[in-house]
Amino acid sequence: MDDDVPTDAYQRGPVTLRGNQIPDSTTDARLLDERGRADWLHTDPWRIMRIQAEFVEGFGALAELGPAVSVFGSARTAPGSDVYELAERVGAALVRAGYAVITGGGPGAMEAANRGAGQAGGTSVGLGIELPFEAGLNPYVDVGVNFRYFFARKTMFVKYAQGFIVLPGGFGTLDELFEALTLVQTRKVTRFPIVLLGTAYWSGLLEWLREAAVTAGTVSAEDVDLLHVVDDPDEAVRLVRAAADERTESSATPPE
Repeated sequence: MDDDVPTDAYQRGPVTLRGNQIPDSTTDARLLDERGRADWLHTDPWRIMRIQAEFVEGFGALAELGPAVSVFGSARTAPGSDVYELAERVGAALVRAGYAVITGGGPGAMEAANRGAGQAGGTSVGLGIELPFEAGLNPYVDVGVNFRYFFARKTMFVKYAQGFIVLPGGFGTLDELFEALTLVQTRKVTRFPIVLLGTAYWSGLLEWLREAAVTAGTVSAEDVDLLHVVDDPDEAVRLVRAAADERTESSATPPE
């Protein structure tokens, strides 16, 4: 390749940028920046149109997706590692159970879950986000939507999924996990299973929640019980499937 041709790519919504066109900050970082008192009068009303467009694009792309499950995990998961292979197995198991697989579209565990779904003959979805250190969607995504704003992207993860399966991950994974948990705990979404995959990784977090948070009275024991922890991908999918069956039975039962 010519040395003068830039190889780094930056994804900003549907736009790919390279070289000196790569910005110094992300779109949502600029939105959240504190500026002069009147600056929002000239910028934020126009941003609303872009935000609206992201929701329209997301809704349009996923409206006919069918049953799906969102799978989260670290972008730093190395190919060939135990967690990467676990994520591949999760993606394949979900497809065999009749689900499409939704991930953040990035590398690591997200790539692995998309890869497993594709190899099993299912639909593999990636919801990308503008970040300074990630370049576009992984090659195993069949349906991809790139977002500028985290909050628009998060809506898609919940709206079009029947549950979450969460692999070992960092701050981004924890953010998605606790947002989903809060939505279930506050009954913004109902009968929405959240399955943590990897007992060795997640047991310390659950222990802290029970011993510190429950003891302090900041959460209830029932709140912690909303989280299911397993090691087997098939068991994770079974829990998601059971919740879906319960939801179907509940909706089919006439009120007394």
